Amino acid sequence: MSSLIASSATVLPPCGPTALKSCISPPLASQSRTKRASSRRASTMTVRCDVATKTADSVNAEETELSEEEMEAKAKVGSSIRVTAPLKVYHVNRVPEVDLEGMEGKLKDYVAVWKGKRISANLPYKVEFFKEVEGRGPVKFVAHLKDDEFEFIDA
Repeated sequence: MSSLIASSATVLPPCGPTALKSCISPPLASQSRTKRASSRRASTMTVRCDVATKTADSVNAEETELSEEEMEAKAKVGSSIRVTAPLKVYHVNRVPEVDLEGMEGKLKDYVAVWKGKRISANLPYKVEFFKEVEGRGPVKFVAHLKDDEFEFIDA
């Protein structure tokens, strides 16, 4: 019986950390690092000149291509307006809903033109309002409106 135990002990691999190291192959991560390093080096050699192709004159030419309507709208930024359409907004802090009809605000921006290019904005006018809230004072909020939802106030 003791010979059986002795023979089985010789068949088993030795225990301890040295036995585990011999069973594990070298990690693939070190091999892939060397390959990635060479591909990174190749990509850094590529020079891209797309950004430098625009001159100051071409950028100014793009800005001047705005239509008359867009130029008029940009010129009116900063003027006071009064909302004529029955509108409600729900994004004002500590107020469940705000009825904008009859409220006066300030035209902050015309967002249908962005970086000199025309974009499709459904509500192109950004208007800033102030609303008195009990215990808090005036709360500033912004709403986007269409051109037929407000009128300009002559001041």
